[in-house]
Amino acid sequence: MKKYLIAACSALLLFASCAQEFNNVYKSNDYLYKYEYAKEAFANGKYNKAITILQSIVTQQKGTKDAEDCLYMLAMSEYMIRDYATASEYFKKYYQSYPKGVYAEQAEFYVGESLYMSTPEPRLDQTPTYSAIAAYQEYLDLYPEGSLKEKAQSRLFELQDKLVEKEYLSAKLYYDLGDYFGNCTNGGNNYQACVVTAQNAINDYPYSSKREEFYILIMKSKYELARMSVESKQLERYQDAEDECYGFINEFPDSRERATAEKYIEKCKEYIAANSSDAVY
Repeated sequence: MKKYLIAACSALLLFASCAQEFNNVYKSNDYLYKYEYAKEAFANGKYNKAITILQSIVTQQKGTKDAEDCLYMLAMSEYMIRDYATASEYFKKYYQSYPKGVYAEQAEFYVGESLYMSTPEPRLDQTPTYSAIAAYQEYLDLYPEGSLKEKAQSRLFELQDKLVEKEYLSAKLYYDLGDYFGNCTNGGNNYQACVVTAQNAINDYPYSSKREEFYILIMKSKYELARMSVESKQLERYQDAEDECYGFINEFPDSRERATAEKYIEKCKEYIAANSSDAVY
């Protein structure tokens, strides 16, 4: 028990000593002393302490030989404590202040990396994702052969996949809603919205891994749209649905939904044969 008490007292004294040292540094007017303390804190992973000291000297250090290091350490410290919004602003400030600086390339990359870390899951608003994409693209434009080129490209593909997933979830939601809220009484607004959303996604991301999934939604939506349309629009929409099914089979002959497409084709043919102007009665 005595040993534990001694250890606890020693730890308390050490903490008090460290706290006193930090307070002395913070209150000091010796900027070089503060700078060296901040560097040591940063090197030892004590990022919160580094941030507090660096924030107190970064403005005063402007124009000195250490100003560049101060601003970069401040940005990286914010990044390491996961305050990504603040980190991205400091990295931007560094690059704007020192476009030819020692850490210019890294700062430009970490603008994107900070924004990337703040991107939400696909179901949510993707404005931060677009910002991260723009930042990575700017890095690649500025440093086409940069040391972080491959990582930036990988991040771009990952973020684009997130946007694709967002569009897929939106299209799927429209399809799942179907005639909910009575939106199909005049032709099926939810199904139309599904088709438009999926088609736009295909146009924007033609090589997406979800290309087939989008076409499945389009095919199914067009068939349901035809089936639930008012009579005056049904013939034209069944013809459109039939064409869509043939196009789907042509592009995805081995799809798991081929049987569905073939079933739709038969249903469409039946309706068209019975209702076209040259049908024989």
